[in-house]
Amino acid sequence: GRAMCNLERTLHLPSEVAIQSQVLAHPIVVQGLNVFYLAAHIGGMAIFLPWLFFRHRDIYRRWRNVVVAFTGMSLLIQFVSIAPPRLLPQFGMVDTAARYHQSAYQGLGPGFADQLSAMPSIHVGWALIVALAVLASSRSRWRWLIVVHPVVTVYVVVATANHFWLDAVAAVALVGLVLGGQRLLASRALPKQA
Repeated sequence: GRAMCNLERTLHLPSEVAIQSQVLAHPIVVQGLNVFYLAAHIGGMAIFLPWLFFRHRDIYRRWRNVVVAFTGMSLLIQFVSIAPPRLLPQFGMVDTAARYHQSAYQGLGPGFADQLSAMPSIHVGWALIVALAVLASSRSRWRWLIVVHPVVTVYVVVATANHFWLDAVAAVALVGLVLGGQRLLASRALPKQA
């Protein structure tokens, strides 16, 4: 985690502390962000996959495979432990979920959940996948509103000190890698024209 902080400063990325300080004085806002962090990624996926299956079954397998590949690769990468900002109070970060007793990790018992697996952010990756799939499958003019989902998710994971900016960047890059790999595999599977 300390190395991540130092790398972000070297890269001149915005300070997570500065983002978080904008909301810390507003308990209701912070608690709302905590609830979003806890519920939006699982809830979003629980709505997205059935919607895609029933409304756009022709592309369901493609996007389901993207979710599975991204999640699997993320879990493999997360074997390299990186502490999230909330576990680094010496850098000025505040664990907002612990402050308001909204932590997903409280009461789970030791060893149940790996709190040192912040890179890449699965929250951000899933939000981006949902947005890309909705944009690709829907023809409604309202579909563009889905772009708000990954943007808000990035803000929330940073403001609650659950992820560094680079965790979000890594998630976006990994989604791109999965989509690129999927496209490459699909092009190789096409029969050659004579």
